[in-house]
Amino acid sequence: MESHPVSGNPEIEKKFYILGDERVFHTKAPEYFSAIMKKVGINGTYEPFLVNPGEIEKAVREIRILNVAGANVTIPYKEAVIPYLDELSEGATIIGSVNTIVRKGDKLKGYNTNAIGFMDALKDAGFDIAGKSVLVFGTGGAARAVVFILNWVQAKTILVTGRSQEKINSIVNQIGGEAISMNALMDRTLSVNLVVNATSVSSPDEGIELAELVNRLQLSNCELVMDLNYGRPRNFWRDMAQSKGIRFMDGLSSLSNQAKRTLSLWTGVEVKPEIVVTAIQDSTTAL
Repeated sequence: MESHPVSGNPEIEKKFYILGDERVFHTKAPEYFSAIMKKVGINGTYEPFLVNPGEIEKAVREIRILNVAGANVTIPYKEAVIPYLDELSEGATIIGSVNTIVRKGDKLKGYNTNAIGFMDALKDAGFDIAGKSVLVFGTGGAARAVVFILNWVQAKTILVTGRSQEKINSIVNQIGGEAISMNALMDRTLSVNLVVNATSVSSPDEGIELAELVNRLQLSNCELVMDLNYGRPRNFWRDMAQSKGIRFMDGLSSLSNQAKRTLSLWTGVEVKPEIVVTAIQDSTTAL
């Protein structure tokens, strides 16, 4: 029997979770996913699920026992969760990162909607990346998804940077792109058309060293700075873009497209984009 919830079916309430470390209690995902489900008539609950260090296998086992219809996975478990799932989508296999788990009968299948959400956001921005150069900050699951989709849409050059040279090399060797150290960014003017922040840091109080580095970036031919985070009142990526006269885009579009894709995988329901955007905006402004 199909285990996805069905829109407008009040009989069975489906359970959805977001798995993460202590930061899972700060995410607004439960608020906006709950609001979206209520709006479109999906009978379900969406709650944070704390996973302590070293306990991702136990968490997945509990997800099975609870018979959840689906779950999101956030930092730092997007890669660690993979060995405990039954199947992976082709994209999740190549990227090596999962942010969405879907129950299919008795099995749990992992997907990556980060990549598609990012691609959809570029379309929303009217930005054609084919043949252009990109600088990607980050070495986690979001960065891997970004590099994967940039390769797929045929970006000309993809420079990948982050704090861990080992993780940078892992992305470049497994998915694509070219490695560049953060120190090397300061030695020259970079000719890139797009800068993407795929780290979890956007505010100076989240990472002052990265904020200082970004402020000192020398860019030429840059058309867009895209921060995959959303809802930061203070944002040094935005400040940098504005100081250089470059267009800035935060993570609202990417996040809303990602949520829309996730709900479709879980339920088969296609939610109108404006419903998702409004729910995310409302959950953030309610802070």
